[in-house]
Amino acid sequence: MALLDWMTEPAGPTVRHGSVMLRPPRAADYGDWADLRETSRDYLQPWEPTWPADDLSRAAYRRRLAVYAREMEVGGAWPFFIFDATGERLLGAITLSNIRRGVAETGTLGYWIGRPYAGQGHATDAVKAMLSFAFETLKLHRVEAACVPTNAASRRVLEKAGFRCEGEARAYLKING
Repeated sequence: MALLDWMTEPAGPTVRHGSVMLRPPRAADYGDWADLRETSRDYLQPWEPTWPADDLSRAAYRRRLAVYAREMEVGGAWPFFIFDATGERLLGAITLSNIRRGVAETGTLGYWIGRPYAGQGHATDAVKAMLSFAFETLKLHRVEAACVPTNAASRRVLEKAGFRCEGEARAYLKING
């Protein structure tokens, strides 16, 4: 098991901003992640793709870590867990994915915050931290984000972080079925 953890353990930077610290997920985070996702299920599901039946299983989490490690290795995505500033409490997750180099130099941002931590500024701080990482470390030119138009809280997070609405992409994501 330790060898498997080492092989699939995403390595990467730690990013801090305001009330949060971002770092790649680790195998040891499974329990906190599964607990937070389960206690936040009703809060998150209206805004996310349908969860597979085994989504919160340890095996599914290990597969997720393996995908994250591959994506980070090739520079296609940077997944981070969002922790409080001390790094002790898991608050949610944020990912910069679909990174395209060349003339585009862009990526797509996605995030979630657990129900107990919503409305406290953590999502905004996490988005600001990720933008700093994207522009200063990765040297991207543009970061895009999408949210369901009726998700007022997520729209506010993006606006506070400096995003502006550039339009509506109908059927862009398959959310909640």
